[in-house]
Amino acid sequence: MRRRLLAAFAALVLLVVGTSVLLAYVRDADSRALAGTRTVEVLVAEELVPAGTAGDQLAALVTIRTMPAMAALDGRVTDLSALAGQVATVDLQAGEQLLTSRFARAIDLRAPGTVAVPEGLQEVSVLLEPQRAVGGRLAAGNTVGVFVSLTSDAGPASHAVLHRVLVTQVQGAPAPVDPAASGEPEAASAGAPAPADNLLITLAVTAAQAEAVVFGMEHGTLWLSLEPDGAVTDGTEVVTATTIHGRAFQ
Repeated sequence: MRRRLLAAFAALVLLVVGTSVLLAYVRDADSRALAGTRTVEVLVAEELVPAGTAGDQLAALVTIRTMPAMAALDGRVTDLSALAGQVATVDLQAGEQLLTSRFARAIDLRAPGTVAVPEGLQEVSVLLEPQRAVGGRLAAGNTVGVFVSLTSDAGPASHAVLHRVLVTQVQGAPAPVDPAASGEPEAASAGAPAPADNLLITLAVTAAQAEAVVFGMEHGTLWLSLEPDGAVTDGTEVVTATTIHGRAFQ
């Protein structure tokens, strides 16, 4: 019995020693393979990096590997700080080298004719006839007033419920002018023909403002006015059949 235990113990020792020797040989072989070869450090993905991942979130998703310079790809990222303000444009697979061509500024990825949604706001879309949307002259980047008309047992009423609401996209109208081209978003030319079909207007609003917009669309009618910088928005009140007379002359 003792001999069997000793034999088993000796076999275990030999296994451990043999494994250690093999691992040391493999590591030494890697070193010999790189000996005399110029090497560089390369940033590679440790796991799948989904498209849209921000550059400042990559530190926990990538690692540095040493490889022959001839195996390093042109255009590789050498410093994660270079990706500040950028996002991955495609999925990056585990083991893939980070390339600058696979990243871009988030603002450059927006569809033409759209503007970014300010932080903290959400988007809601309304389908309107051209006359309810300034004849279709709205463009992404404009700000608008929102007017809601309702009919109740007390009679019809209209009111300007929101002001300075940002338009983030207009669909169904000619492509708007790029806001970056002039520094100031412009509505379509007044001389342009009005769209024949309805317009889908997307607005950037708070949650409370979204409730007002949705309520107006569901239970009444909604109009938009173009409110450029400097437009006076005070002096409004709920307009009814008994208060409208003389309002235009105040």
